[in-house]
Amino acid sequence: MALNIQDYASTVRVSDGAWGTELQVQGLPAGAAPELWNVENPGAVRAVADGYVRSGSDVILTNTFGANRLILAAHGLADRAAELGRAGVQISRQAAGEQAKVFASIGPSGKIVMMGEIEESVFAAAFAEAARAAQDGGADAILFESFAELAELTIALRAAREACELPLAASMTFSSGPDGSATMMGDTVDAFVRTAAECGAAAVGANCGVGPANYVRVAGLLRQFTDLPIWIKPNAGVPHVDSAGRTVFPMDSEEFASFVPALAEAGASFIGGCCGTTPEHIRAVRQAVDRIAAERL
Repeated sequence: MALNIQDYASTVRVSDGAWGTELQVQGLPAGAAPELWNVENPGAVRAVADGYVRSGSDVILTNTFGANRLILAAHGLADRAAELGRAGVQISRQAAGEQAKVFASIGPSGKIVMMGEIEESVFAAAFAEAARAAQDGGADAILFESFAELAELTIALRAAREACELPLAASMTFSSGPDGSATMMGDTVDAFVRTAAECGAAAVGANCGVGPANYVRVAGLLRQFTDLPIWIKPNAGVPHVDSAGRTVFPMDSEEFASFVPALAEAGASFIGGCCGTTPEHIRAVRQAVDRIAAERL
């Protein structure tokens, strides 16, 4: 039976945490293409997925954020985009079993539409290929995440809608403007919601950014403009570089999860974590969501 994301509009579900930083813990070298590990080191990728399933995620993503030919071209892997995307979804599908749904992660291309360097048809073909790979791999839905340019997201959603039959969710990064409610390219929450809905998105949301406090406000704005389920995955605060040159995210699991009640009250339907979050963070989110559910009985 096909997943109906809109069934989640009145509930709070737990998604997963960061993938990139967790893959680095598994030994992924800096600058390497994470998606190549879907075929060269699938055990390490599976370990990340397993960690989130054990932590209580209702939804896990996939190691396919950059599995499109525009991103992979920099690694000489453009022609393997579909293969790597399909393999990444299959790994998460196996880890999820019957315990969690799998949303295939598709990130931006790394190119800017408004610069006109690439024809829009090239963007569309890359996203369509990624969407077909997600469907072929067995995903329950597709999440377009971390987009900063609404024009690119629009192309991605339309291409995926034509290329596959999976439900689509759309998430942008809001951290700019006077109150942190615009994307880096100046797109506003209301414009995003309106356009995403017109393109067939079944859920909308925000991820990455500057931390959960800002996304309490953004979630509230999203809820003002839509009745669709709202997807929220903040970073574990604003990172800094320590004395050893390592990027460190400041929020521990307890502090991060302390924002769950406010996010739920603001309208979030899915709550998880982005950069700097770990299975420990998601376990704390799970506990917070379960407390909210118990209080609502």
